[in-house]
Amino acid sequence: MFPQTHLYFATRLLNRTSDSIALGSVFPDMVITREVTWSDTHCRGTDLYRYLAPDRELRDFSLAAVTHGADPAGLDYYGDKSYPPYGHGFCFEKARPLVDRTVAACRVPPDLGWWKAHNILEMGIELCFAASGRFGLALQRGFANAGLVARLAGRLARFLPLPEDEFIRRMHDYPSLVDLSPATAGSLAEKYAVQTMRKHGVVIDTSAVAGLIEEARDLVLPDLEGFFLFSERRVAAVLQNLPQA
Repeated sequence: MFPQTHLYFATRLLNRTSDSIALGSVFPDMVITREVTWSDTHCRGTDLYRYLAPDRELRDFSLAAVTHGADPAGLDYYGDKSYPPYGHGFCFEKARPLVDRTVAACRVPPDLGWWKAHNILEMGIELCFAASGRFGLALQRGFANAGLVARLAGRLARFLPLPEDEFIRRMHDYPSLVDLSPATAGSLAEKYAVQTMRKHGVVIDTSAVAGLIEEARDLVLPDLEGFFLFSERRVAAVLQNLPQA
């Protein structure tokens, strides 16, 4: 999922928001490097919670990170990996009708089509939560909290193999890589164009991608609340079963 959706889900589960929750809700996506893998940030949620929970403010950061991840199962697990009774996650299953047109619009090989289409689907969901500006502003406030960013960098540098100054740099850079505005299909497509150029060296058809994002939003709306209710019940149980701080 994209950042404003992740904060929406964390806020829905924790019944509150804060700078710590905002940063935790997107943490698994913002520090992936060669040294820090997707598994390091998405599949060590319980370890992160144990490590940070004694500090009350950072405990909220770790809880929000758990709501995002894949092990224990958070939103990304049900969005990407498994959404029973389907064989894949919600975003992959719902993206099936968009695959061929996504290949054409993103100018990528067919074997990347389903992955890119699931990104389109995620951006369609992002439109549903970005329009108010509430979650984007909360994320901007979190990233502007220099004291909290510094505290987190100091602690996380002892948890993951990334130097403290690199954590700070990445947390400063992350807002420029995503759309924290009251996003539109066009603004999301423009950000996606930058990412696709960096990853694949191709220039996407931003107008076509924006159209697909709008179509994805309409495609997902009838089932979206059911997906969130399903995920919320299961992730709430994960949070309740975390070890006592």
